[in-house]
Amino acid sequence: MTTLSKLSNRSNKHRGRASAGDVRESGRWAGPWFILPFVAFYVLFLIWPSLAMLGYSFTDRSLAGGPVSWVGIENWVEALGDPYMWRSLWITLLFTLLSVPPLVALGAALAILTDHARRLGWFLRMAFFAPFVLPVAVMTMIWTWLYQPGFGLINQYLQMMGLQEVEWLGNEGTVLIAIVIATVWWTVGFNFVLYLAALQGIPRETYEAAGIDGAGAWRKIRHITIPQLKRTTGLVTVLQVIASLRIFDQAYLMGGDFGGPNFASRTFIHYIYETGFVNFRLGLGSAMAWVLTITMVLVSVLLFRFFTRDGR
Repeated sequence: MTTLSKLSNRSNKHRGRASAGDVRESGRWAGPWFILPFVAFYVLFLIWPSLAMLGYSFTDRSLAGGPVSWVGIENWVEALGDPYMWRSLWITLLFTLLSVPPLVALGAALAILTDHARRLGWFLRMAFFAPFVLPVAVMTMIWTWLYQPGFGLINQYLQMMGLQEVEWLGNEGTVLIAIVIATVWWTVGFNFVLYLAALQGIPRETYEAAGIDGAGAWRKIRHITIPQLKRTTGLVTVLQVIASLRIFDQAYLMGGDFGGPNFASRTFIHYIYETGFVNFRLGLGSAMAWVLTITMVLVSVLLFRFFTRDGR
């Protein structure tokens, strides 16, 4: 009986190990199956179009149809020698430089304010995030009315203060600034939510200990909150730079088909759109699109290296 019992126990243990092994084996393949739909969409709608666009950049493919010929690097040479392309790239970079700092700083400031104003927390969350859910067409319509000379609210306030009206969208020197202001109002809610989530992760005991040591509100923000938000600041900055380099909708709707007076608000993607879909030169437009892609990758890599230096 004892021998039979031992054999039975060994058999049960063997079956248990085999069952655990089967579970581990099936679990090993569960992950890839879960991400397979995302990978399929990623390849179908990003990788494949990008590679197709790279192939188009070496041809004279036209949106109007017709035979397609291999032209080598001719489109790339023409794109890199086009002064209008470089000007639109500069306008895009200038928009990025003007919009990213206030978007990051305001997002952090509004989140800290909401985190401290607990009684008004729900109202502030709704008020700061609400503009972000507006469609771009609605947002541009609101700000186009605000900027209007004669009856626009902003110009009325300027006149009440004894100042002259400003042709915000009709002046070469102010149209880009006007678009930056509208963009900051529209998108700062996204950064606000990221910062607010990061603030919830800072232990309250840290603030209580600092308070016992006599630290005031400003010292707590300076020596606890801001250092704890460094990783979030890096993430928000990289996301915001990429989003600003891809600007098209609001600049096109507020600046018009020609990109504002004297093309002052014609961004890089707007110029790519004109080249590929207005002038029907898909090959040249594809080469310009790859110039923008390479620029965005380089800027993103530099920002990642900057924010991850010293192992942070």
